[in-house]
Amino acid sequence: MAAFLMEKSVDAGRGRRAYRPMAEINVTPFVDIMLVLLIVFMVTAPLLTVGVSVDLPQTSAAPIRGQDEPLAVTVRADGAVYLQDTKIEIEELPERLRAITRNNAEARIFVRGDRTLAYGRVMEVMTRITTAGFTKVALVTEQPQPAARRR
Repeated sequence: MAAFLMEKSVDAGRGRRAYRPMAEINVTPFVDIMLVLLIVFMVTAPLLTVGVSVDLPQTSAAPIRGQDEPLAVTVRADGAVYLQDTKIEIEELPERLRAITRNNAEARIFVRGDRTLAYGRVMEVMTRITTAGFTKVALVTEQPQPAARRR
């Protein structure tokens, strides 16, 4: 990617011109490309954390704030259980959670259950998580939208 320029020099006495290459690296195109890539990644990064589609119930509780990224366990309307974006059997859930958190009982785990799902199925998932030794388990809901925004 180096641009080679030819420099003319006059050979003393003969009148011939000799060309010698002069190499310079022009970094301006590299900087331009990096800035464009930075902007593209900044715009697309929030869109990549979509996860499993589920219709969450609404509540007016304040969001939970924390330093570490929580694990998400999702229970879809058909009863299927997902750990992050991967579908798993409910029997595998405690073992997989222990492996991911390296037996850290203080790891935050968010349970997302579809609003049409039977309460018992969500409680079954939460029971499996708490009996595995995890103490920070929370249910995820959506904030209700004001009447003016609903359409």
